[in-house]
Amino acid sequence: MPNSSIKNEKMYKDLRKQGDSKEKAARISNAAAGRGKSSVARKGGKAGSYSDWTVPELKKRAKELGMSGYSGLSKDKLVSKLRNH
Repeated sequence: MPNSSIKNEKMYKDLRKQGDSKEKAARISNAAAGRGKSSVARKGGKAGSYSDWTVPELKKRAKELGMSGYSGLSKDKLVSKLRNH
């Protein structure tokens, strides 16, 4: 596997394609590898795609993640920055 900290590389890649951040995709794929996919699927809710969020919501999320350099970005660039965080 290219990244030894990722326990389920296929699930990680699928989650990234769906728009999940690197951190979230790694957390979910590693949990699924440790506890089983069906137990992870039952846990938690569903967050909407960043594309559905408003710009103020996206900026708030960027701030929560400790990101910088997002204040002047367009919505598309902000979504991209969050997804690649």
